Amino acid sequence: MTFPSPRPDSPSPQRFPVVIVGAGPAGLTVGNILRAASVDCLVLEAETREFIEQRPRAGVLEEWAVRGLEQRGLADRLLERAQRHTECEFRFEGQRYRLAYQELTGHHHYVYPQPLLVTDLVREYADVRGGAIRFGVRDVQLHGLDSDRPTVSYLDPETGRRELVHCEFVAGCDGARGVTRSVLPQRARVARHDYGVGWLALLAEAPPSSDCVVFGVHPRGFAGHMARSPDVTRYYLQCPPGDDPDAWSHERVWSELQERLGAADRPPLTEGRLIEKRVLDMHNSVVEPMVFGRLFLAGDAAHLTAPIAAKGMNLALHDAFLLGDGLVEYLTQGEPAGLKGYSDACLGRVWDYQEFSQWLSEVYHGAASGDAYRAGTTLARLRRLFASPAAAAAFAEQYLGTYPL
Repeated sequence: MTFPSPRPDSPSPQRFPVVIVGAGPAGLTVGNILRAASVDCLVLEAETREFIEQRPRAGVLEEWAVRGLEQRGLADRLLERAQRHTECEFRFEGQRYRLAYQELTGHHHYVYPQPLLVTDLVREYADVRGGAIRFGVRDVQLHGLDSDRPTVSYLDPETGRRELVHCEFVAGCDGARGVTRSVLPQRARVARHDYGVGWLALLAEAPPSSDCVVFGVHPRGFAGHMARSPDVTRYYLQCPPGDDPDAWSHERVWSELQERLGAADRPPLTEGRLIEKRVLDMHNSVVEPMVFGRLFLAGDAAHLTAPIAAKGMNLALHDAFLLGDGLVEYLTQGEPAGLKGYSDACLGRVWDYQEFSQWLSEVYHGAASGDAYRAGTTLARLRRLFASPAAAAAFAEQYLGTYPL
């Protein structure tokens, strides 16, 4: 489960109650919660600060997640700058259909790209709350996770020395390919699902062509539109998994977007220079449980959710709220209940969001499956959304994550 006992190069090991591996939304949120309670912690991040603040990621945040950040003093800049979305739009069979989910539920979405949130969180953690963080670390190793005194070692990028950190808990927030996933014991259960499709993720220097998120369901494949700023728009195009982004020329991209997002009563999309092209393969995974000894997994290290339903960052924050609060309760009050119930409390929402992602994938991709039966049932689901208020309300609740879990 862990690496052999380390041989540090530094004669003076460091000591922190908590070591957090990974400076993404989950890790930085946990760190901020700990620092607000005057609990010392150390964040270890393999990339530079500049990289994590610029790494391209989408950002759809559910209202409960933003309220959770706000309650912890982490949402000031977000609330000043984020876009509020109250409707979405589906386009299929050449027509467009609006779904006003705020009218149905009283709730809305925030759109705030993940790099902006990470920038806010790392500034608050490192610059305002004085949290310890090491960027550019190499060869992180975890030791003694089944004991009550685990240790973490890493290579310092400036000195090249192996540093040793004694701690009580390790928070694994370093993603699905990070070190914390690599040390899971055999008793860990990892459930995986591959959707068999890819999405070409695009950023275009072009103003948005709609005032809301648009989902195009088309026999040629799914397409998506999301405003990023007044001058930049995020687009998605369904493509084969592992496809080569260079195979998608400017002309091909815009031809497919115009076709798949076209609607009879709307003008053509506003085109512009493509400043990003990358292919995302759609797959999900869940690790059960999310706790192994003194290692607590959070975010993508515990579960991957394809961007189909825009749930990934929300799940990472849900984990972080529960883990941060549980660690504070234990380390300041000796109360273990939050940590003992952490895995079960997280996995209820994780599996619910996984199921919704799977359902929505069939809606997005069924029309292009080449299977007449799947295509027919896909269109039946879509028509029901706009014919039945009950169906629309149920979809809106899942889309926004507003129902009790």
